[in-house]
Amino acid sequence: MTVPADLVERVRRRLAADATAPTAGHVADALRAEDRVFGHDTVLAVVDEVRRDTAGAGPLDPLLRLPDVTDVLVNGPDAVHIDRGSGLEPSDVTFPDEASVRRLAQRLATLAGRRLDDASPWVDARLPDGTRLHAVLAPVARPGTVICLRVPPRRSFTLAELVDLGATDTVGAAALTALIASRRAFLVSGGTGTGKTTLLAALLAEVPERERLVIVEDATELRPRHPHVVGLEARPANVEGRGLVTLRDLVRQALRMRPDRLVVGEVRGAEVVDLLAALNTGHEGGCGTVHANSAADVPARFEALGLAAGLPRAAVHSQLVAGVDVVVHLRRDRSGRRRIDHLGVLETGPDGLALCRPALLLADGARPGPAYPRLRQLVGDILGHPLSDPEAAGGSS
Repeated sequence: MTVPADLVERVRRRLAADATAPTAGHVADALRAEDRVFGHDTVLAVVDEVRRDTAGAGPLDPLLRLPDVTDVLVNGPDAVHIDRGSGLEPSDVTFPDEASVRRLAQRLATLAGRRLDDASPWVDARLPDGTRLHAVLAPVARPGTVICLRVPPRRSFTLAELVDLGATDTVGAAALTALIASRRAFLVSGGTGTGKTTLLAALLAEVPERERLVIVEDATELRPRHPHVVGLEARPANVEGRGLVTLRDLVRQALRMRPDRLVVGEVRGAEVVDLLAALNTGHEGGCGTVHANSAADVPARFEALGLAAGLPRAAVHSQLVAGVDVVVHLRRDRSGRRRIDHLGVLETGPDGLALCRPALLLADGARPGPAYPRLRQLVGDILGHPLSDPEAAGGSS
C-alpha cells in the first residue's frame, strides 16, 4: 500500500517531537492528530515507511541486497544508481525530498561513529556491516546531498572463477599463478571500481597455506580464501581528535608480526615510505593496490606519494625498482566489464628514474610486450603456452 509522502513526513515529525519509537501504537496516535480516520492497513504502511527511514540504509536497503551490486550512488533525491559490474544503471528508488537524503546520510554517519553536519559536511567511514560510506552534504554537493555506498565483497573469487567471468584468459591466469609462486613483489593498479581488491584477494588465495599473510587496510575489504590471515585496520580520530591509527602505523606493526607476505590493501599515503623500506629489506612477495590510469603511471604515483611523505625523488624511484617487480593493471572495457589489461615490469630508465614497461598484453588476446623476456626471468616460463618463447610468438625484446 502506498501512502502520501507528506503524510509520512508529518507523522515522522510528530514522533521526533515526542521522542517516541515508530511502533504501531505511536504511529496510530500521530495519525489521529490528522483529524482523519485511517484504517489498519494505512497505519501499518506508515509504520513501515517510518521504520525504513530509521533503520539500516532506509530505501537503499533493497538495492544493497541485490546480487552482484558493488556500489549504490545517490545524487540528490531523484537520482539513485547502482553498479552490478557492467557500469552504472539507474534504479527506481527515489527520495521524497532533499531533507530525507540528508537525514539518511547523517544517520549512516552516526552509525559509523562519525559527525556529518554543516560544520563538517563530508564523511568517509565504514558502517558496522563493512559497507564503505562516503557522503557530502548539500550545498557543498550538487544537485543535492550525495551518498556513495561501496558494498563489501559477499564472497572471494578464485583465479579460476575470474577466468570464467572473463576477467582474464588462461594465459593471464598462468602468468599470475607463476607470479605468486615466484614470491615476486607486485602491485595491482587501476582506476576506481576496476576490481583491484577482488583480483588481489584471488591472488592471495593462491599463496601456499604454510605462509602467513598480514594485511593492512584503511577499511577491511580483502577476504582471501587462505587459512592464515591476520588483518589490521586503520581507525580515524574520534570527535575529540584522539585515537587515530594510520596505515603507516599499521605497516610498522605488521613488520613485527613475522609476515611471509606483507599486503597493503591500498597504497595511498605516507605508508609508502615504510612499505618501500620493507620490500627492500628482505620481505619477499609483498603486494598491494594503487590507483593509477595505467601501469606506466605507477612510478609517477609513487613519486607523488613519496614526496608528500618526505622521501627524496631519487630514493622513491630507486627503492621502487629494487623492491617491486611487476605491476598488474586492470581497466573496464567499453561494456563496463572489469578486465586485466596487461602486466608490466618495473625497470630503471636512462634518466635513472623508474619506468614500467609492458611485458604481457592481455586486453585483446594474450601477446608478449617489449619487456616479456624480463618477465620470464622474474617468474619463469608460462608452462605449456607458446608465450614461453617470445620470439616465436612475435614479441620484441
